[in-house]
Amino acid sequence: MTASPLLSIVLAAGKGTRMKSDMPKVLHKLAGRPMLGHVLALAQSAGSTRVAVVVGTDMDAVEVAAKSAVPNAQIFLQRAQLGTGHAVLAAREAIEAHDGDVLVLYADTPLIRPETIARLRARLDLGAAIAVLGFRARNPAGYGRLVTDGKDELIAIREDKDATPTERRIELCNSGVMAFRVPGLADLLARIGNSNAKSEYYLTDAVELGRTDGLCAAVVECDEDEVLGVNARDQLAEAEAIWQARRRRELMHEGVTMIAPQTVFLSFDTQIARDVILEPNVFFGPGVSVAEGAEIKANCHIEGASIGAGARIGPFARLRPGAKLAEDVHVGNFVEVKNVAMAAGAKANHLSYLGDGSVGAKANIGAGTIFCNYDGFNKARTEIADGAFIGSNSSLVAPVKIGAGAYIGSGSVITKDVTAGSLALERATQEERPGWAEKFRTMMARRKAKS
Repeated sequence: MTASPLLSIVLAAGKGTRMKSDMPKVLHKLAGRPMLGHVLALAQSAGSTRVAVVVGTDMDAVEVAAKSAVPNAQIFLQRAQLGTGHAVLAAREAIEAHDGDVLVLYADTPLIRPETIARLRARLDLGAAIAVLGFRARNPAGYGRLVTDGKDELIAIREDKDATPTERRIELCNSGVMAFRVPGLADLLARIGNSNAKSEYYLTDAVELGRTDGLCAAVVECDEDEVLGVNARDQLAEAEAIWQARRRRELMHEGVTMIAPQTVFLSFDTQIARDVILEPNVFFGPGVSVAEGAEIKANCHIEGASIGAGARIGPFARLRPGAKLAEDVHVGNFVEVKNVAMAAGAKANHLSYLGDGSVGAKANIGAGTIFCNYDGFNKARTEIADGAFIGSNSSLVAPVKIGAGAYIGSGSVITKDVTAGSLALERATQEERPGWAEKFRTMMARRKAKS
């Protein structure tokens, strides 16, 4: 592919009224990332040297999200919604300052693959001045039709409401995504009129205008699912399902075992190494990495965590942000770990909460152990050194340190540091009253009989 500089213009001004939401449509999340974020990542993977984002009025949140994803992105305002051609021309300043290819993307179309954009740009290398991404629709109604010469050269794009009955029978449809290698592109776009059924300025009219100037236009095809546009919640769910199925297949082809793939949910940045085993009903939020040979058992929820090689997690475990598990760590059923580093071979196998602290190598955390990390105002750390043994049903009141090899007796509430190799106990003295149980039962039976 050519090394021609690339300006990507991302159209994000749509109101998204069918989403029935106070949030701008393009900020609704797919696989844990806003749709806008997916499209900006696509623009960057395509090799964009410059990125322009076109937003609507009262969309400060969209501007913030765009700048967060691409700090040097230029933001342009489309004050009125007068069509795609009008939206692209909102970024006229960026177009006129750019010498190279221009790519137009849509912030509500988050499933396009980088390799598809590479094919689109490659068509420019083969002589096209305008390349349009098209697809074969299962139901073409409502889509613009791509009128070709029978091959891949494009004659015109006809919007559905403006198409003739013959043109409506065309199955090849317009995705809206276009790439240009046109000197003076802004001037070409400025010639687009609005003499159509919607009185809008269609970017698609650039094809016929370009042909009158002697420019070649071409079509590059992709799968329909790849160019699914999201306008409503059901379409967002459909896009999520497509993205998840695609990513699951990729991971399985890379050596990850999924017992029931359709029940595993991944985030846009989930990293899973080969020979990892995922049992059913595992959910990954953003920021998770899993090293080779780890096993994630059923019904686990994991976000913002790193899991070392050979670790065993679950079933029914929750790893929250800041959980850092080294190799061969065991975190078992109904254990929650938040902002805790667990060193190699450490174990917390049952019914515990570990929050804000560290657990040393081969330390053992007994069932029912709680890191009491919050006093209602501030959080403090619990530090457990290598080889320590924490007995069941212990409460460790932070800030506190447990020394290497120390033992904590079951049922203890530990409020002070424990030195290495020591046994720490904190319990009331056990009292026993012989015969008390039988006397109590007799007394209660008499009361019940009287009543």
